[in-house]
Amino acid sequence: MRIEENGGESASINHLIFAYYVTGHGFGHATRVVEVVRNLIAAGHDVHVVTGAPDFVYTSEIQSPRLFLRKLVLDCGAVQADALTVDRLASLQKYSETAVRPRDSILATEVEWLHSIKADLVVSDVVPVACRTAAEAGIRSVCVTNFSWDFIYAEYVMAAGYHHRSIVWQIAEDYSHCEFLIRLPGYCPMPAFRDVIDVPLVVRRLHKSRKEVRKELGIGEDVKLVILNFGGQPAGWKLKEDYLPSGWLCLVCGASDTQELPPNFLKLPKDAYTPDLIAASDCMLGKIGYGTVSEALAYKLPFVFVRRDYFNEEPFLRNMLEFYQSGVEMIRRDLLTGHWKPYLERAISLKPCYEGGINGGEVAAHILQETAIGKNYASDKLSGVRRLRDAIVLGYQLQRVPGRDVSIPEWYTNAENELGLSTGSPTSEMSESNAITEFCTDDFEILHGDLQGLSDTRSFLNSLVELNNVSDSEKNNEKRQMRERKAAAGLFNWEVDIFVTRAPGRLDVMGGIADYSGSLVLQMPIREACHVAVQRNHPSKHRLWKHALARQNAKGQGPMPVLQIVSYGSELSNRGPTFDMDLSDFMEGEQPISYEKANKYFAQDPSQKWAAYVAGTILVLMKELGVRFEDSISMLVSSAVPEGKGVSSSAAVEVASMSAIAAAHGLSISPRELALLCQKVENHIVGAPCGVMDQMTSACGEANKLLAMVCQPAEIIGLVTIPSHIRFWGIDSGIRHSVGGADYGSVRIGAFMGRKIIKATASTRLSQSMSTANGASPDEVDNDGLELLEAEASLDYLCNLSPHRYEALYANLLPQSMLGEVFLEKYVDHGDTVTVIDKKRTYSVTAAAKHPVYENFRVKVGF
Repeated sequence: MRIEENGGESASINHLIFAYYVTGHGFGHATRVVEVVRNLIAAGHDVHVVTGAPDFVYTSEIQSPRLFLRKLVLDCGAVQADALTVDRLASLQKYSETAVRPRDSILATEVEWLHSIKADLVVSDVVPVACRTAAEAGIRSVCVTNFSWDFIYAEYVMAAGYHHRSIVWQIAEDYSHCEFLIRLPGYCPMPAFRDVIDVPLVVRRLHKSRKEVRKELGIGEDVKLVILNFGGQPAGWKLKEDYLPSGWLCLVCGASDTQELPPNFLKLPKDAYTPDLIAASDCMLGKIGYGTVSEALAYKLPFVFVRRDYFNEEPFLRNMLEFYQSGVEMIRRDLLTGHWKPYLERAISLKPCYEGGINGGEVAAHILQETAIGKNYASDKLSGVRRLRDAIVLGYQLQRVPGRDVSIPEWYTNAENELGLSTGSPTSEMSESNAITEFCTDDFEILHGDLQGLSDTRSFLNSLVELNNVSDSEKNNEKRQMRERKAAAGLFNWEVDIFVTRAPGRLDVMGGIADYSGSLVLQMPIREACHVAVQRNHPSKHRLWKHALARQNAKGQGPMPVLQIVSYGSELSNRGPTFDMDLSDFMEGEQPISYEKANKYFAQDPSQKWAAYVAGTILVLMKELGVRFEDSISMLVSSAVPEGKGVSSSAAVEVASMSAIAAAHGLSISPRELALLCQKVENHIVGAPCGVMDQMTSACGEANKLLAMVCQPAEIIGLVTIPSHIRFWGIDSGIRHSVGGADYGSVRIGAFMGRKIIKATASTRLSQSMSTANGASPDEVDNDGLELLEAEASLDYLCNLSPHRYEALYANLLPQSMLGEVFLEKYVDHGDTVTVIDKKRTYSVTAAAKHPVYENFRVKVGF
């Protein structure tokens, strides 16, 4: 509907004109737009589609003079390095190039174009600037989507740097000009939209029956058919004949023209109509997206999926897929190495049960038509409460807070209510309850140690009891068990000893980010903690998951030591709940692999990179203490320490994991040594440049006491009892924190740059002073000054420099900021073994170097 200058409105129900903007991210958005557009055109309206997708995506389904295709991309979506890997920094940079820098010209051009076609309504899936353009043109706008780009990009900001935050804010502001949102199933929290209308799945219709498709392909009903649907394939990947079980064929979508395929793999043409092929298949193998999930659900096709890195839409679609018994997760390593058989066989045993509507395209088209002729779907009531609720949910999802279920989609809420389950770990859920569950001593015998009155440890042990009591019928009921708990139920041999450890998070009271600069710090363990259960078994008696057993059988070497880990609390994050590896992967000949190789090993699948914090403790024990592991190891990790809140969730996992491994193998390691070993896990295997105070507090701290420590590298001064009338509170700022994030690393690099410049300056002054002193009488030589310059020329820690000396000699010499390339040309390196200077990045130097000098002084005065 166009709003005329005289206040009147112009639209005819017989012939409306729609401008439909489609995001440049993949074909999935275009394919669902096709179904909405088809219904609009069938109602007699013109639709101008602004898209970057190939014409055949639209024209294969719609042959009408009322369809107008305009090739233009006004956003970039998520930039993918390959079919499974999103480049977060490149995504933000590309969006800035595509939609931020040319914003003014985009707005002017699009407003003129909308007026030229006399658009009655602007529809967006889900291009942000389209909503703002409509507002500028005086035309109503509606979005149709299951996610929005502010939600997707929000987490990229933490990895890429907070200077990109303005992109997310601008996107959310653009969306706020949209009149309302037509929300699709499997949706994410989207607080930028004022009002919401939910519709059924938008799914492309079938053109041919299963029998017709198979007949055209020459495939009989006795052949098992899997469709490989990745929208492209992982870089350097070569398909092999033995990837498929006997009697299977694979239809390959998106294969390149030059790609050679084995005889049991069939290359599909680029314009193949995939809904028909999906319905003719027995299962699908691919990555999760709205198009693949909606069509798998609609046509009751089991879906074997591999997680995509850093795409926050995925957890919501994945949970919907699994709720309707349609999903099987494949580990990326098994995808690339061809261990497909256990996953395909599991998939065809499923009984998909989605019975919901699949006419979302028709419903959405009707709503759009009614809106274009003037109907008001927006609520007359203020929607601030609903938007605040969604904003809170958005925060919870991004921050990985366990146990929060506010405004989770209805299908997920219903499942949780039915099961009596929540989204977090059993430990966190139980500890939040005021009632302390009675400990089940009949099921477990405590052979060593005690509970020390810790209710969360009691709850964790009870969760182990519950796993032991899971019946076979419950294990086989998809709706009765969350996937991670099903995996945990098969993890342990209940006749063999299990070792349980606990390590708390910590609250930084004083000293903070100056720990890597050698500061005095005061740290306090918090109530929230991580629990780890470990069991070792002879390889011949170890209970292996099916895919791990298949991988081992393929090697033909008999039972070998295997590590299997289950991590609770992964269901609403894009983190795999399980991890497994052959322990021989940690060996290269007779020696353990290098930390660099281990870092690359865990980084190859970001959905399982979390395992580096746990499994990395094993490699560090191998390299630093010469330990060799001959038995298989099973580990269950359950942490209630909030992630991304600056309370050392990673250190708690490392300390609890290494303590449990050490206990299970009879290793005696002092708390201080254990903390330093855990720091190596984080610095060298995870690749996060943290100081040591996190691990030291988790390993050495005591309840109701402050740990006083000088981080040079880890010298404990003592424990300070907190008076009973004093309480410490940690208040959530809402800003995520990560020692592996770009901002933390850049500040650390800036501090070490400052230290290097100070050392170089002190060395120059010392040489000049020594030259002067050689010609002076002893009475004229300032020995104290020379000693100070000598100390500063070999400065190990910035915190050993007093504020007085800093201000007197160095403050005015440090640059406010410095380009990495310029620094390296002048100083060669910055003297930090756990960070790498990016030549193209500009680092803040003065602020980063000044803070630890003054923070250390402040803590000393306060202490």
